[in-house]
Amino acid sequence: MAYDADTILNLEKYQSLVDLIEQTCQQYGDNVAYACLGKQTTFNEIEAASRHFATYLQQHSGLEVGDRIAIQLPNITQFVIAAYGAIRAGLIIVNTNPLYTERELIHQFNDSGAKALVVLSDLLPTLNNVIEQTSVSLVISTHALDLINPQPQADTPFEKIEFNQMLALGAQSNYTPVKPLQTDLAALQYTGGTTGLSKGAMLSHRNMLANSAQVKSRIASTMTPGEDIFVAPLPIYHIYAFMVNLVLYFESGSCSVLIPNPRDISGLIKTMASYPFTGFAGLNTLFVGLCHQPEFQALDFSKLTITISGGTALTSAAANIWQQTTNCMISEGYGLSETSPVVSLNAPGFQQLGTIGKPVLETQVKILDINDEEVPLADAGELAVKGPQVMQGYWQQPAETAKVMTQDGFFKTGDIAVATADGFHKIVDRKKDMIIVSGFNVYPNEVEDVLSQNELVLECAVVGVADDKSGEAVKAVIVLKEATTDEAQTKQQISDYCRSQLTAYKVPRIIEFTPQLPKSTVGKILRRELRK
Repeated sequence: MAYDADTILNLEKYQSLVDLIEQTCQQYGDNVAYACLGKQTTFNEIEAASRHFATYLQQHSGLEVGDRIAIQLPNITQFVIAAYGAIRAGLIIVNTNPLYTERELIHQFNDSGAKALVVLSDLLPTLNNVIEQTSVSLVISTHALDLINPQPQADTPFEKIEFNQMLALGAQSNYTPVKPLQTDLAALQYTGGTTGLSKGAMLSHRNMLANSAQVKSRIASTMTPGEDIFVAPLPIYHIYAFMVNLVLYFESGSCSVLIPNPRDISGLIKTMASYPFTGFAGLNTLFVGLCHQPEFQALDFSKLTITISGGTALTSAAANIWQQTTNCMISEGYGLSETSPVVSLNAPGFQQLGTIGKPVLETQVKILDINDEEVPLADAGELAVKGPQVMQGYWQQPAETAKVMTQDGFFKTGDIAVATADGFHKIVDRKKDMIIVSGFNVYPNEVEDVLSQNELVLECAVVGVADDKSGEAVKAVIVLKEATTDEAQTKQQISDYCRSQLTAYKVPRIIEFTPQLPKSTVGKILRRELRK
């Protein structure tokens, strides 16, 4: 029996993301779909390039429908082509952070069983150190400028094919249409776990089609199909930007302006000055950082109809300075990798600052106590979600999946929330000890696992502490095996070790030494004592 949401969300319109991609490209043809590094690419060009990418995978790669392909690229048009091409070939995307260390890459590639990888040529030296420890057999490399002016790439000890070369080969053969079911997997979106190792949230075509329709129903009043220009500074390997730019706004015929390096604030502002942008997605640090720049203040915001915030709690300071600067009020939302990602979102024009808005269409939310029973209105409890956007489970981890699902099919988010009388929700705390650094999730267990392998460390605990710039900073409290006579040098040694094992935003910014960690009577580390 079809889920009730099928009709309400118009899920019959597309059999899969393949249909969405192909129908959208046909409908909007010569309109600009993506702009990046000064080059504009039309929907027709995206269709052709992604078809050639898919054809190469079908004819020359040895890959089969259902195989996993990792994409390790920043926000460049090649990411879009690879993602759509992989989907059109029936493969499952494994979005991979370009900043990952060797240890993180080995885990994600092996856990997903990725057989192919699309990678930025700058990252080939790192790949060279790990590829023999993985199941990756096909490497497709690209330089950021390849679609504008093909760049030379260094030779590697392992075989690879360059992006432009594979497109050329794919263009010489005929594409065989693939028709996935809505229940088939489209992506594995990796998220942190209690063991310190990330888990792959299994997102189906249906999950992503539904979430796109859900968000569209909430913000439709701000959208003008075929005319919107949405600036995309957040990484599209995160499900937040992937959904917004590669599914939602793409399907509406909009142009997404891809920003490869949002840390280059002056470059971002210069790019924005070139477009009459109508939409923007960001988070606290980016909002505040931009608004303090005179060049940003001088931009024309007359077309800006929507600004979306997600990934971390929106502060009132960030919301206020953005509205004062742009005359556009931010719509804060909430979601997770496991929910494709949007659970709730403030409707434009009806925002309540300090809340995550109301649940999107066809989404049920409960606030639960420790026994999975609903709490009275306005009481705090764990936020649990049920809806067509909720993942199928964690990849090859049924036990971990069971831990987060209730008997009646609600996904337990690990976040503590309260419901208001008018249907809004507020996140008040996190059940998990997850730290959010500039919108990036950092799981203490993972950092502790790395720290504990350092020869200087006897015992450690990691917590998040408030930080004006990044929202939170990672703090490590360490018991050394032997007392040190030079704390500064020892801290540097430990920090350097962490940098070799962890992505930069996970590395402890604050390191403290202590004779012993505070513990409960049963030996559990009292993290709350370390946050002081």
